[in-house]
Amino acid sequence: MTLPQTPRSPVPQEVGAELQRVVQRWRQLPLDRALSYSGRVRALVQSLAGEVAEVTGERASVVPDCGPATLMDQLTVMVYDVSAAAVASTRTSTLVQDLASLRRELS
Repeated sequence: MTLPQTPRSPVPQEVGAELQRVVQRWRQLPLDRALSYSGRVRALVQSLAGEVAEVTGERASVVPDCGPATLMDQLTVMVYDVSAAAVASTRTSTLVQDLASLRRELS
């Protein structure tokens, strides 16, 4: 019996590793600190959404503000979308830098 293959993630390994670090750090933040950094994270999420819209030719839309509890999910989805839209191939190093910078700010 052959097991079905799972699709590979389009997220480059180094981007995925840094995203994991950001998510872990976010989960450790007290609520007041998470709230104070929410704007910074939302700006990155919105920027990534804009990049995806530009590459795919879709109309740019505003990512909804669902509060700090969902920000890491939104960030994860946008990193995936950027990678799937092939934006990451030209942006991998800067995306890693953006995520690392965010993680350092959260420390």
